[in-house]
Amino acid sequence: MIYIVGFLAQLLFSARLLLQWIMSEKAKKVVSPSIFWKLSLLGAYLLFIYGWLRDDFAIILGQLISYYIYIWNLNKKESWQKMPARIRYILALTPVVAVLFMLKDARGFVEQFFLNENIPLWLLLFGSMGQIIFTLRFVYQWVYSMKKNESLLPLGFWLISLTGSLIIVAYALYRRDPVLILGQSTGLVVYCRNIYLLRRERG
Repeated sequence: MIYIVGFLAQLLFSARLLLQWIMSEKAKKVVSPSIFWKLSLLGAYLLFIYGWLRDDFAIILGQLISYYIYIWNLNKKESWQKMPARIRYILALTPVVAVLFMLKDARGFVEQFFLNENIPLWLLLFGSMGQIIFTLRFVYQWVYSMKKNESLLPLGFWLISLTGSLIIVAYALYRRDPVLILGQSTGLVVYCRNIYLLRRERG
């Protein structure tokens, strides 16, 4: 059951990359379609739940950082406002409520996520580093898009994606986590292709 949630999340993430790739190939340049951000948000929602069920703080951390950047991009694309109000409230408030619930029992939170005998501390730190790097791509994308006043996916976004993804794959192999292995591996080709397209655009 736990893996089903994780695989559904990774399916959404893979679908967003596939659609973005197809649209970019048609446009002969890297594009940032609304569907990319919708699938990102839904995938992050499910992967957050998966990380909770797996007692894996590295996964939870990665989703928390990027979650609201997805919403910002949807808002910039004028897609967020078109969603039903009830759905918007659920999507926006769930991570906040979950974090407050976790912090309610601080000692239990530390024991559950940081003193987990199934994940040595060094491995947790390594996985968290990969998730932070991988997630910082959206912070970079957000800052870049703010400056340009439109939702864009610049070269730096894809370079950071590639670096973080390679670390997460290594973490997942050690953890024997098929969800992370499959999800991250499928994205590597798209990252490399978008890097190539953007470099070609620059001449």
